[in-house]
Amino acid sequence: MDDTTPLAAQLAEDARRRIELTGQKFPPPLQTRVFTVANQKGGVGKTTTSVNLAAALAQSGLRVLVIDNDPQGNASTALGIEHHAGVPSTYDVLINDMPLEEAIQESDVIPGLYCAPATIDLSGAEIELVSLVARENRLRNALATYLKARSRRGEPRIDYVFVDCPPSLGLLTVNAFVTAREVIIPIQCEYYALEGLSQLLNNINLIRSHLNPALHVSTILLTMYDARTNLAQQVAEEVREHFPDQTLRTAIPRSVRISEAPSYGQTVLTYDGGSTGALAYLEAAREIAQRGLQPLEDYAHAGTHQSAGARTEGDQG
Repeated sequence: MDDTTPLAAQLAEDARRRIELTGQKFPPPLQTRVFTVANQKGGVGKTTTSVNLAAALAQSGLRVLVIDNDPQGNASTALGIEHHAGVPSTYDVLINDMPLEEAIQESDVIPGLYCAPATIDLSGAEIELVSLVARENRLRNALATYLKARSRRGEPRIDYVFVDCPPSLGLLTVNAFVTAREVIIPIQCEYYALEGLSQLLNNINLIRSHLNPALHVSTILLTMYDARTNLAQQVAEEVREHFPDQTLRTAIPRSVRISEAPSYGQTVLTYDGGSTGALAYLEAAREIAQRGLQPLEDYAHAGTHQSAGARTEGDQG
């Protein structure tokens, strides 16, 4: 085996990444950044992306909150957070007006990583939200109240918030879009990768027009990338051609380690931090952190009781 074999090249690349990324501290954003991780297509790596980017940023010295807004609760499982029936969860926040901080749990493994879990109760929230006042704004208001409370108490700021949502445009996903300013879209490097993407972008434009003028797609992450196949390379080229500014340079490879980690209640960063998948998520997180060194709306100072469509001029910046 020489340096030109694919395996040797991958080992050399991993060694370079490991030296470059191990122990590196990422720069904090100027203000709290709130992301929704979305794609109407299932199985593209939304939850995997949410938890691993969050873990990578927290492991690199930042404070990160994951809001599990998917009734399946897979993000809670991957972070090792309790989410059985009866545990305070995003359902209680959305439906019962529970303060968000009462539902948040801190990771036992990664300091600075927090999660508001989802329980099976959330599966009925779509129907229950229909009759509630300001139903689209409930998660946003809860998050803004929580961030303001931390600021008043003099606690360290939350640097990043990731909202994991289900693969559909129901009221749970609408709440996630109204809560965030930025959208991360994971796109798998497979056939039909771009199918449904135009509809997702149309939906985001609708949300921006009527509920959240600040919302925009800031990041596209290529997932399940296999450099050995022409198909993956063609999909990656097509995505980069259509979205040159949003697409991260780093692509997440197909990885057994990434798939295995949730079954152990872990992210790939804690399950096998030296693996190709873990290093890829660290590199992607670093890109996101570096891209974020610009002024953003501080959700800690956003209004907490604005009705749908009644955003202030500052919110629209």
